[in-house]
Amino acid sequence: MATIRKRGTKWHAQIRKAGYPSLTKSFGSKVAAVEWSREREREIDRREVDPGAGRLGNMTVGNLLDRYEQTITCTKRSGDRERYKLAVLRRHALARTKLSKVTSASVAAYRNERLTQVKTGTVRRELALLSHCFEVARNEWGVPLGRNPLAGVKKPPAGRARQRRLELSDIEAINDAIGHSPPYLRPLVEIAIETGMRRGELLALRWDHVDFERGVARLPITKNGDRRDVPLSSRAKCILRQLDRSASYVFPIKAGTVGRAWERMTRRAALSDLRFHNLRHEAISRFFEQGLSVPEVALISGHKDLRMLFRYTHIRPEEVSKKLL
Repeated sequence: MATIRKRGTKWHAQIRKAGYPSLTKSFGSKVAAVEWSREREREIDRREVDPGAGRLGNMTVGNLLDRYEQTITCTKRSGDRERYKLAVLRRHALARTKLSKVTSASVAAYRNERLTQVKTGTVRRELALLSHCFEVARNEWGVPLGRNPLAGVKKPPAGRARQRRLELSDIEAINDAIGHSPPYLRPLVEIAIETGMRRGELLALRWDHVDFERGVARLPITKNGDRRDVPLSSRAKCILRQLDRSASYVFPIKAGTVGRAWERMTRRAALSDLRFHNLRHEAISRFFEQGLSVPEVALISGHKDLRMLFRYTHIRPEEVSKKLL
């Protein structure tokens, strides 16, 4: 945290820590510089540095993002995705802006620029993260901010629910392309469609979580923090029984490896708009088309908010028409 350099006849000490102002001082000897640095570090560790003393004059948005990552993001299961968002924010000029200079107008300018580069949903998530950083700084870290600068910034409108379903032509293209993919990809895709499980849940699934007798896959930890028992269809059990069980995990592959294999497969199949998460949409829609009730589908998917469940549901009108005969 402390950096000590000799410049001419003087020793300069600098202390930098995310979330705190940079401290610098010059000394006639290295010993004095080291002693001062150690004392200042102890003060910071004991949180004895006045939190308001010059903070807004020195602290930047980037410092805020650094401290948030070190204290908040590291506690989240979805930390990797959030770290990526924080990295995007840090690369922007806004991150180099002093907190005392950040205004709703500067955040709005960031929003407008990002809207020309990425989708609306991405910008909404970045603004939500930035807003939470400011709220934590104000309410928990004692950073003397008068108000959250994002309070007056209008969020881009929420995008429409994705309508992506797998058509017969899509399935045929996937079947052709997946034959050129690593052998784990086909069963992974098939189980995703049969169960509606998320990619992260599938990659965290262990063999001791699979109960063939009860016909369920136990998920000790899910995205919303609760455990969930996912019913297994006959086809899902058949696919699982054919897999190698020498490893602890059903799919002993890293998420990044799967992501790259999926990208290559969809590119080969000319389905660049198809995301792995679309398989969850497909599964949930199929559950409803098979006649399962809302509580039954929610049990499988783990949705507690029915509005979110219905966002995932895209039932084909022709399937409903068959039931009206």
